Amino acid sequence: MTVPRISVVMPALNEAACIDAALLALAPMAARGAQIVVADGGSTDTTRTQALAAGAQAVQAPRGRALQMNAGAHHAAGDILLFLHADTRLPPDADRLIGQALASGAQVWGRFDVRIEGKPRLLRVIAACMNRRSRWTGIATGDQAMFMTRAAFDAVGGFAAQPLMEDIEMSARLCALSRPACLRAPAVTSGRRWESRGVWRTMLLMWRLRFAYWRGAAPERLAALYR
Repeated sequence: MTVPRISVVMPALNEAACIDAALLALAPMAARGAQIVVADGGSTDTTRTQALAAGAQAVQAPRGRALQMNAGAHHAAGDILLFLHADTRLPPDADRLIGQALASGAQVWGRFDVRIEGKPRLLRVIAACMNRRSRWTGIATGDQAMFMTRAAFDAVGGFAAQPLMEDIEMSARLCALSRPACLRAPAVTSGRRWESRGVWRTMLLMWRLRFAYWRGAAPERLAALYR
């Protein structure tokens, strides 16, 4: 049986401080045949240079996470696309877990549980609630390292070209194809935004933005609030 190739697409913008560690963590997957694509949104630091030096393929893209991920996917050669934030680390055997989850063809996409790094204990509660909500609704967030078959990505037309909630929109589209494979092995993401802006404040803001999005608010307006 042919083993499907995975392409990891990492949108990045001025991530010089963490890109080396992010790509080093992916080195075992790359050694097993995964393609690593860094979609740079016009960094003014050394992100792109560091990515190339680490052996990743780097593509220039218009700024904006959705646009960058679409550009990276266009460049990717894999049968499975995995979209990974630069501040998120996968389980060591993520490629095997993804292959197993999608092997039967019953599910064409999925995500990992998330664990948020940081000192506040509330971050662990927030992560647990995110994982539980995702299982119930079928909606994933970018921090959960979404993955999908190339065919599924193409079938839904890629990520919507919007400045926020592109992961929510993509999840809704993919749910029309199948329920997600919800992998319990955690992807570990940085809690830097939560800690710098305040955990409670950030949590309430995200609830407010998500509710407004479901009520039809324009992503551009929500993005301005998010900043």
